[in-house]
Amino acid sequence: MTATTWHTHTPATPDTVQQWWVLTMRLIVPSVKTGEVLASVLAPAAFTASFYIPLKTVMMFSGNGFSSYAQYMMPLVILQAAAFTAISAAFRSATDSVAGLNRRFGAMPLRPLVPVAARMSANLFRLLISLAAAIAAGYVIGFRFRLDAVHTLGFLVFSVLIGLALTLGADVIGTLSKSPEATSQALVLPPLIFGMLSTGLAPASQFPEWIQWFVRNQPVSQFAIGLRALAGDTAGNAGTVSWSLMGPSLLWLAAIVAICTPVAIRLSSRRA
Repeated sequence: MTATTWHTHTPATPDTVQQWWVLTMRLIVPSVKTGEVLASVLAPAAFTASFYIPLKTVMMFSGNGFSSYAQYMMPLVILQAAAFTAISAAFRSATDSVAGLNRRFGAMPLRPLVPVAARMSANLFRLLISLAAAIAAGYVIGFRFRLDAVHTLGFLVFSVLIGLALTLGADVIGTLSKSPEATSQALVLPPLIFGMLSTGLAPASQFPEWIQWFVRNQPVSQFAIGLRALAGDTAGNAGTVSWSLMGPSLLWLAAIVAICTPVAIRLSSRRA
């Protein structure tokens, strides 16, 4: 009589952290090797020069209540750097979608949210580089943090949160799109329009009266107001950090995250 040995085959449990790390490096390493990250450094410098050089004299003559125009317009440079990162995020998620990588990931033993988490981690890497370059460019033209370390930390954290919210929204748009090139081109216009029609470059009172309500209340203006209050100014007109001042910008931020997060989860949970 022969003994029969039964072997129980237990499916391998995916290592979520390792999966996330491998997929993150898949996006970061090529961008470093090809010099693509250099664009995250040069773009904020270009934004700073294009806003500051032609507008400094005009805006200081017309008046904005700040000690320098660099102190006033710096939040818009931060926001444009975040928007540039978001456009890159949309291009990458659209490329993965069009190339069929998302369907392939859906057929593999991957945790549903690992691909989008990896893309967001890579986006965070580029965002931090872009924000650091923006602040460095701001220091060259005279921007300074005028308040204590807590407010400075708040400025940095708030900038990162805004950038992450924008990149999350862009990642969703890219995943839903059918053309990476068309998506990138279409996403160039909103930051440009909202940036020009905001208090990022000039106070709302300097715009035509019929559009001042939009300029004052749209998200870019509210983000800029919050960042100015956190940076401070020696003239004392940057505002005081309070719930009434920060509330609108935080509500805009929460709305973006609340809309985009469920969609990102649903898209990432699709299985082939």
